[in-house]
Amino acid sequence: MRIPPQTRRRFLAHATLGASAATLGFPSLLAARNPNEKLNIAIIGCGGRGAGNLAEVSGENIVALCDVNERNLDSAANRHPSARKFIDFRRLFEQEKQFDAVVVSSSEHTHAFAVLPALQLRKHVYCEKPLTHSVWEARVITDAARKARVATQMGTQIHATSNYRRVVELVRSRAVGLIHEVHVWVGRAWGWQSQEAALRHKDIVQIQHRPEGSTPIPPGLHWDLWLGPAPDRPFHDVYFPGPKWYRWWDFGGGTMSDLGSHWNDLPFWALELKHPLTIEASGPPPHPELAPASMTATYQFAARGPLPAVKLTWYQGEEKPSIWREGGIPKWDSGVLFIGSKGMILADYGKHTLLPEAIFKDFTPPPPSIPESLGHHQEWIHACKTGSPTTCDFDYSGPLTESNHLGNVAFRLGRKLEWNAKRMTVRDVPEAAPLIRRRYRPGWNLV
Repeated sequence: MRIPPQTRRRFLAHATLGASAATLGFPSLLAARNPNEKLNIAIIGCGGRGAGNLAEVSGENIVALCDVNERNLDSAANRHPSARKFIDFRRLFEQEKQFDAVVVSSSEHTHAFAVLPALQLRKHVYCEKPLTHSVWEARVITDAARKARVATQMGTQIHATSNYRRVVELVRSRAVGLIHEVHVWVGRAWGWQSQEAALRHKDIVQIQHRPEGSTPIPPGLHWDLWLGPAPDRPFHDVYFPGPKWYRWWDFGGGTMSDLGSHWNDLPFWALELKHPLTIEASGPPPHPELAPASMTATYQFAARGPLPAVKLTWYQGEEKPSIWREGGIPKWDSGVLFIGSKGMILADYGKHTLLPEAIFKDFTPPPPSIPESLGHHQEWIHACKTGSPTTCDFDYSGPLTESNHLGNVAFRLGRKLEWNAKRMTVRDVPEAAPLIRRRYRPGWNLV
């Protein structure tokens, strides 16, 4: 089957890496940069995912390293001894003439505070997922990236694989007809659980409340800087090191904002989704401090040109789609199920299949139309030097991040949300406002 011409044109305009610099409107100096010339890159966050991202871009000139944990900083400096070292990324940006691009891999609650000044200085930015800590921050970063007209990429590395590309081609070629429903589930069960659920997951430490008192701050950790814009509290080892922090609402969004960046990416890409109309969620009673281990969130998206309205349901932890529970599809631990008018497509990170198998046993997939990626990080580096687009730029990943965060807002409030994307407001639910845009600790402002 062939991709409809209009859809194919829209897609290739976004996906092809060989597009001209005019696609992003880069300054002529950047557009004319010799692709063989190395970038000068500043690294914010050198441990955990930051160490992995640093390794991926180490073929360029690493000129600055920043981390609030001096152990991470010294470890990175051993590999890049000529790079300047910083503890506070605000001081790093005072040396902005020394670098062309920034890789941000700090904790989720400080992403926006490291990304925004880079964009305002018109530096290229790679940011680990999720892009931001809140809905409002995601919109701020999306708008700033649009104005900056630089190369951006969110760290959804799975987006660069061939498997995701083949699934997108199947969806857009209408191999199973028009898609009207999608189910996305992940097996991870991290976070707060009811006592009954905790008993079924004895390998998971159950945290009930914010701890009283404190534990010793690890040597080299600048705790006040690590907190950044988050509410002040004494150090305790239930928050640090990662991934402990991501379960706490003050620092992260739990599984939804983390794995949602990877798994909801596939339907967002394939179906050209952006802003939901409504969101409702269910699960255990919301905890005031901790994200849930298990929950569901259901989104309604409007029709998009020739594409019909879509209902997307997210499941995490113990929650699964009814068709999965009833044995109507293979019981993959995590997956994305597209339900169309003529059949279904089931996919995960590395494989996919068309269902029912009997109907599609002689199916011939459409010829590949989406160019293979240079590699998720290399795609971004190439874009920095040539002005060609990336496939997870902030114009795409910003709305994806917003949507994931809105699922958490709906869960925490226990209310169905009618989302006005233009005004960034929820109809008749004023208590949603502080969850969409939170107050920051004195001394930290996102402007």
